[in-house]
Amino acid sequence: MSDSHAELIGIWKLVSCDMEYQDSGARESYFSAAPPSGYLILTPEGRIMVLIVGGEREPGQTEEKQAALFRTMVAYTGCYRFEGDQLITTVDVSWNEAWTGTEQVRIYTLDGERLNILTAWLRHPTHPEHRMMRAILSFEHAQ
Repeated sequence: MSDSHAELIGIWKLVSCDMEYQDSGARESYFSAAPPSGYLILTPEGRIMVLIVGGEREPGQTEEKQAALFRTMVAYTGCYRFEGDQLITTVDVSWNEAWTGTEQVRIYTLDGERLNILTAWLRHPTHPEHRMMRAILSFEHAQ
């Protein structure tokens, strides 16, 4: 990793998580109206860990509620590298097995103390019936 990325190493707390639809440019909360929670951790050794959950979650005592828990989270880890303005993760463990073994490419910008991340255009990972969208995430350094 180059020194130009050293300021990205550490623990980042999620501030917002939205999705933007490719066909219209419309933007809405990724999970629900309630604020989501989450963290992104970048270690100096080259490991990334991401955990994001929606803001309206209940314990999963039934199959329906357990499925809802799956649909209101994103979690993965792997080795990362930087290429220009891209943060690329080779996923080795994921909440969604379709991501395990893939490379997830994110575009990032650092705006003062804010780390902003855009995914590529894709179908919603747990709601494939949605039209093409991308996630727009914003993080701040965790205290």
